[in-house]
Amino acid sequence: MTTSLVIPPASQRNADPIRTQLDRILAPARARKGLVLEIAAGSGYHAAVFAGAFPELTWQPTDADAGARENITAHVAAAGLANLKAPLALDVEAPWPVARADAILCVNMIHISPWTATLALFAGAAKVLGDDGVLVTYGPYSIDGDYLAPSNLDFDASLKSRNPAWGIRDVSAVAGVAADNGLVLRETIHMPANNLILFFARA
Repeated sequence: MTTSLVIPPASQRNADPIRTQLDRILAPARARKGLVLEIAAGSGYHAAVFAGAFPELTWQPTDADAGARENITAHVAAAGLANLKAPLALDVEAPWPVARADAILCVNMIHISPWTATLALFAGAAKVLGDDGVLVTYGPYSIDGDYLAPSNLDFDASLKSRNPAWGIRDVSAVAGVAADNGLVLRETIHMPANNLILFFARA
């Protein structure tokens, strides 16, 4: 039985804006034909799109959820790309199955996971990234308490009603965790639909 491709509408909308920023941010990794570790790859749609856009990179999608990994596997098979690897099981709060990466991408995880997952994401990144490695996160954030749009404030309330441990995080709090792990917030990039890309690199 063939698994149908899952393509969330939001992923379809934000893939190209994210790709545009990654084209610049991942340029050093592309130059050395590096490995990108995608955390919480979800449906796998982004992995297929970005691996196709950046053939110089090896793309390693991961997810903690078995159902998500089935979806990723379907996208890997449909894409047929030599640089797109089969998904790995990776829970950021458990030992990581990857020892070294040139870049890490994490899209839409931080707000739909407990704060301990954010702590673990940066601790894990500090272990696997090389001296010139980068970590890129994408999603809704607040900036010094400003949720940037009423819809983000409503979304935050909705997240917390589903799980009190979830919620939109403030950029300063995330940057503080990064700093504790030897990573510096290099750029805060405003994206469509009131989302942000946070680009971190070694201090």
